[in-house]
Amino acid sequence: MKKQNCEEESGKLVPLIDLNKCEGKTPCVPICPYNVLEIREINDEQYAQLSFAGKIKTFFNGKKKAFVAKPDACHACGLCVSACPEKAIKLVKKN
Repeated sequence: MKKQNCEEESGKLVPLIDLNKCEGKTPCVPICPYNVLEIREINDEQYAQLSFAGKIKTFFNGKKKAFVAKPDACHACGLCVSACPEKAIKLVKKN
């Protein structure tokens, strides 16, 4: 069954999340009709790789970030991209 604005075949493009920009707000998660994204706590290794500004932002936002839970389910509709208030998500070709 096709969902509104999601006409592409799944698995060709996937969301890429810039963890330095993501503040763990949730509009990207519920807008996805295929449950591709989830919010969870960033681990210590991921935290260590953030820029100084990214670390500050992450600390003050409870260490929560958006992550791609099911990349193969993405239909490249771009709803998550447009819903992200930090502009931290873009769609890229799957490797």
